[in-house]
Amino acid sequence: MTLYRTLLGFVFLLLLSVQSMAQGDNSKQAIEELKLQAINDTAFTLRTTTETGNLVKYSGALPLRINGEVQELSLTDGETRFSLRAPANLVQVSANLGTHTIARLYRLDAEAERGVREFPMWLSILPPLLAIVLALIFREVLLALFAGIWIGGFVIYGLSFKSLFTGLLAVADTYLVGALTDADHVSVILFSMLIGGMVAIISKNGGMAGIVNVLSRYARSAKSSQVVTWFLGIAIFFDDYANTLIVGNTMRPVTDKHLISREKLAYLVDSTAAPVAAIAFVTTWVGAELGYIKDAASTLGIEEGAYSLFFHSLEYAYYPVLTLVFMLMLILMNRDFSSMHKAETRARSTGAVSAVRISRSGEEKQQQEMAEFEAIDPTRTRAINALLPVLVVIFGTVAGLLYTGYNEATWSDASLGFFRKLSITIGDSNSYISLIWASLCGVLVAVALTTSQRIMSLYETMESLVTGFKTMLPAVLILVLAWSLASVTKELYTAEYLTSLFSGNVSPHFLPEITFFLAAIIAFSTGSSWGTMAILYPLMLPAAWYVCQTQGMSLEETMPVVYNVISVVLAGSVFGDHCSPISDTTILSSLASGCSHIDHVKTQLPYAITVALVANLVCTNLSSWGVHWLLVYLIGAGVLWGVIRLIGKKVAVDNLATA
Repeated sequence: MTLYRTLLGFVFLLLLSVQSMAQGDNSKQAIEELKLQAINDTAFTLRTTTETGNLVKYSGALPLRINGEVQELSLTDGETRFSLRAPANLVQVSANLGTHTIARLYRLDAEAERGVREFPMWLSILPPLLAIVLALIFREVLLALFAGIWIGGFVIYGLSFKSLFTGLLAVADTYLVGALTDADHVSVILFSMLIGGMVAIISKNGGMAGIVNVLSRYARSAKSSQVVTWFLGIAIFFDDYANTLIVGNTMRPVTDKHLISREKLAYLVDSTAAPVAAIAFVTTWVGAELGYIKDAASTLGIEEGAYSLFFHSLEYAYYPVLTLVFMLMLILMNRDFSSMHKAETRARSTGAVSAVRISRSGEEKQQQEMAEFEAIDPTRTRAINALLPVLVVIFGTVAGLLYTGYNEATWSDASLGFFRKLSITIGDSNSYISLIWASLCGVLVAVALTTSQRIMSLYETMESLVTGFKTMLPAVLILVLAWSLASVTKELYTAEYLTSLFSGNVSPHFLPEITFFLAAIIAFSTGSSWGTMAILYPLMLPAAWYVCQTQGMSLEETMPVVYNVISVVLAGSVFGDHCSPISDTTILSSLASGCSHIDHVKTQLPYAITVALVANLVCTNLSSWGVHWLLVYLIGAGVLWGVIRLIGKKVAVDNLATA
């Protein structure tokens, strides 16, 4: 009888063991899948399972990102419910579980078993990837962007034969219309058109020719003209759009005179605009940066102010600062490499500042277009006729930023210094309205100067204005398509998927490098540095904080990592933006410089990658080992100097320009 009871107890324990093994580990780390079931078009049930579909009965809090918003849900036995604010065709859910990250994309489908159908999330990178590849292969940006939007619509509307046509129609009636009805987008278009019209007027009235004559006193050679361009790019630091359009249009006649390739001019314009606007204290970028930093810091309980965090992060702003240093080194050393050296050699030896090959009819058309921008009276080339409208745009933008961002409480706060007050004011301003006001005033001043001096009649001046508008049309089309593609990637949660590829369990010292390249990939794929910052700041700052805390690091050891992550989110966004052919600032740089867009991307890419590798593999690693930030900058600059000396080649003297 005793033996029977012993055997019975053994069998009972064995059954319990088998049941326990069948149930598996119910910890957070055991979660491998997120299964969604639709209750209605806004309410859903979420279950945590293994890959084989077995329920993981996890109970407790689980932070999730649902359609881009962070939600702290409480699970009971592996199940919870949540609701969306509004109905959506697609539902994206991702969870960072510490050791791994799960990201899933679902589409509502009444015919599906659970009311939703799961999509492979890698499809979310297909639209931007296709657009980038087609742009680089066929050198037709408009067609490439259109194809990317179409494929995105195909994925969003169900991956069916019907969705091929639905997605095609959605390109026009949904995404293009959406891009054109966004107030900020319309503001950029208006600003760009007005700047283009102003440039046409001040070119026709002889003002631009007068500026060329003045700058020629300082820009007497290819080297000095590039230095002047670089200096102007830094001087107009308050906004990257204004920087790009003003510097590119102003310096193009000067650099053409000294046979600087349009590719080199576009690089100088593009690579001074965003880096300077990103790290200067008083810019249109500062408000967004401080807002993201403040929100993350408040969530983590960091007492240090957002402005102080941003200021300390500049010690680690290796990519933006070294980009500016690298450009100056290239100019002063008169060296270039890769495709940029070929472009510079072509310009110096043949006089062809642009690589675009055109037919005889195309050449006649180009000459006709250039004639529209030549001074109507070559004997009346007064620099003031161009300088005054340009200065009105520059100072008008600053005045607009101060006016729209002014807050009496800020300026009456005695605890704040002048520059802190100025930074807060600029950060709270409406940069788009300021740019429109300034560019409109610039056009009015240009019209008044031209007609009052009787250089042109009012009719001729208006004709020049319209001609300037026409020159901006190709860029506006590209911008609208790029914005439409960005809308597609947002709807597909492309950035969320790329972010989910980051997993925990890494050394805190590697976080800045991982964050930089993650930011670069997202910015490259979406063409938006601002969108990248909006995604990564709320994600990577808490990640950096928690990783450091789990490693047992003190506050003094943690904060340098946090400063570094703040900096590299910004730096990686700018780097990815520089490399992306679908970036709006890259497109504007090509336009303002009169350069083929694809040629600009191809020639800028090797330089951007060179600086990015040095900034991260050298500078970030040195800083993680405790090397002083100033010494790190000096070492990084020294390595770049060595790279230029090693692989850079001397560019021929501009004999044709001086002949």
